[in-house]
Amino acid sequence: MGGLLALSSLAGCASYSPAPLADAPDLAQGLAGITVDPAAMPLPALRRHAVDPARPLDVDAVAMVAVARNPELKAARAQHGVAVAEAFTAGLLPNPQLSVDYGFLTSGPAVMDAFTLGLMQDVMPFLTRSSRKDAAAATLRGAELDLLWQEWQVVSQARLLVVRAHAFERQRAVLEANRALFADRYRRTSTAMGRGDETLPNVVSDLAALNGVETQLHDLEQQALRNRMDLNALLGLTPAATLALAPLTAGDLPLPPADRIRADLPQLAGRRPDLLALRAGYRAQEQAVWQAVLGQFPALSIGSNRARDTSNVKTQSLALSISLPLFDGNQGAIAVQRATREQLRQDYQARLDAAVAGVGQGLLALDQLEAQARATADSIATLERAAADADAAFRAGSLEERTFADLQGALLSRRLEALKLDQAVQEQRVDLMTLIGGDVPENQATAPDATEKATP
Repeated sequence: MGGLLALSSLAGCASYSPAPLADAPDLAQGLAGITVDPAAMPLPALRRHAVDPARPLDVDAVAMVAVARNPELKAARAQHGVAVAEAFTAGLLPNPQLSVDYGFLTSGPAVMDAFTLGLMQDVMPFLTRSSRKDAAAATLRGAELDLLWQEWQVVSQARLLVVRAHAFERQRAVLEANRALFADRYRRTSTAMGRGDETLPNVVSDLAALNGVETQLHDLEQQALRNRMDLNALLGLTPAATLALAPLTAGDLPLPPADRIRADLPQLAGRRPDLLALRAGYRAQEQAVWQAVLGQFPALSIGSNRARDTSNVKTQSLALSISLPLFDGNQGAIAVQRATREQLRQDYQARLDAAVAGVGQGLLALDQLEAQARATADSIATLERAAADADAAFRAGSLEERTFADLQGALLSRRLEALKLDQAVQEQRVDLMTLIGGDVPENQATAPDATEKATP
């Protein structure tokens, strides 16, 4: 027994310490005291940026805080730790099996107790160890790339929420200006009607226009509140936390020219983490097929037995255990692993096709949105000139109230449409920045290999 305890102590023992769950949420009231490491960011553009929580945050600074504090990313990083542990486990070998049989002499002509001591070791894990380690390394690489892709998604979501926050503020300003205009018109016409100088239809027209603007404003306020709460949740802040945002400028969402993006599409698979993760998973499955093929050979265990009988005769034997593949040659496992490999191959092809098509569709959508934005801007200029003429005519008494209100309502609708189109253009740029993987290399011949880490 003492020998067994000595053998067990050779392997070492891990100690246990409890890790209780938290009793309170880990949500910050604000950004005070929060630090962000630019070197840990998933995109080169963010690594060149700095975050100062004391100043209003631009779109990249918000994305960096999101990567550092997002609760779901924290959980994903913990899951990555599980993948690291599993990769370590894959390289371990099974322990040899020690057996002891001790027979106490109770009666008879014998002179002493008998014993049998055996030691056996399974050989197959030694033969598959290299393949298992390669598969585990590929699986770990895939987990790292999946985490990187999740970080890209958080960056994209943070940028979208910031774009919407600014868009809602611009739309609010237009609606507030029009509400003030129609409120003033309604006060004037209702006061004039009280004096008998105005008719009820004109007053009702102004009131309807005012109510319509207020309804739009209330809807916009609800959208802005939901957007603010979504952004706070993404950053790990409480719902009521106030986040100061810097103005959004034209250079905050840089996108390479369309021709460069299209020319780089053949290299997309070498930069997108989701595609690289699928490649890593496929490499792991290749090793699984190889292990299944090795599994068709008979399982082999070797060892040695030392024995002594009750008459003090001692023997030393060589033990060999081998399975006979009479009924199962591991063909079922091989078929399953090969079918799984084919499924992964088709999954990768489908994702690659969708990725390339998604970039092409995004470029077409962006072209259309930009053309619509230009056309809307031209129509607004025409409406603004007509509205100025109508205002002068209305003040001179040569234009009826309803016509004036209708024209102002049309101008409001076009201005809101222009702002929403501008928002759609910016959101489409954010989507494309994610789909192409950030920066597009200038030299198309030096795209990173798929086995390297995705660093767009």
